[in-house]
Amino acid sequence: MMFWHDLMTYEFLQKAMITSVMVGIICGIIGSFIILRGMALMGDAISHAILPGVALSYMVGINYFYGAVIVGIFCAVGIGMISRNSRVKSDSSLGIVFSAFFALGVILVSKAGSAIDLTQILFGNVLAVRESDMTITFVVGVIVIVVVAVFYKELLISSFDPTMAKAYGLNTTIIHYGIMILLTLSTVASLQTVGVILVVSMLITPASTAYLLTNKLSTMLFLSAFFGALSAVIGLYSSFKYNLPSGPVIALVTVLFFILALLFSPKQGIIWKKFLLKY
Repeated sequence: MMFWHDLMTYEFLQKAMITSVMVGIICGIIGSFIILRGMALMGDAISHAILPGVALSYMVGINYFYGAVIVGIFCAVGIGMISRNSRVKSDSSLGIVFSAFFALGVILVSKAGSAIDLTQILFGNVLAVRESDMTITFVVGVIVIVVVAVFYKELLISSFDPTMAKAYGLNTTIIHYGIMILLTLSTVASLQTVGVILVVSMLITPASTAYLLTNKLSTMLFLSAFFGALSAVIGLYSSFKYNLPSGPVIALVTVLFFILALLFSPKQGIIWKKFLLKY
């Protein structure tokens, strides 16, 4: 009860809750397309690659959002250029680019000195979220939802059958990079909440949970956003009650939901298939 009382009393906790829920929804939606297109590693790569952008933003005195987005988009384009214009496969180009960017980011953070809290960047600190962070997260959420709603059919076709998408005259390359931009925006919006390292859990795990529960994309988008938001609420509550870091707790809650779906999903659940369907 103390948590809910404090939630109604303290503005910083209200900002943390609202931002966490928005991040859960944003990552749930874009994460659905990421896992359907087999691009889970891309989410991991971009989340690590934005570190130099964050460091440079702190060093020049601007909001980390701008530097992180620019570097994230540059990373996505670089990965695509290497895989499309050389014999190096996409997984190798992912490893090359994100490790290089992440290493550069660590060097820049060390040069910036005390101006940057590396732990906060890596693991997030949602209780320290600012008004500007909440506004950025809201704007990114609106952009993601509007783009997905407007281009839903194009995203649906290209995600499930790229060959048919090309036959319909869709430019799959533009769609691919469009998703990369949305992924970058979602990753940066999640930075304050769960940090560089744990953002992949918000992108992949709720969407994977929803994927075990339905075969319909629209339902998957809704369920993924729901699990992402619910994980944020439960994670923030648990971290506050037991005095634990919020980002890791939120990440673990997403995994808990996935394990429950893995075991008890009516069509895909291990227990359901092995035991309940026998009777």
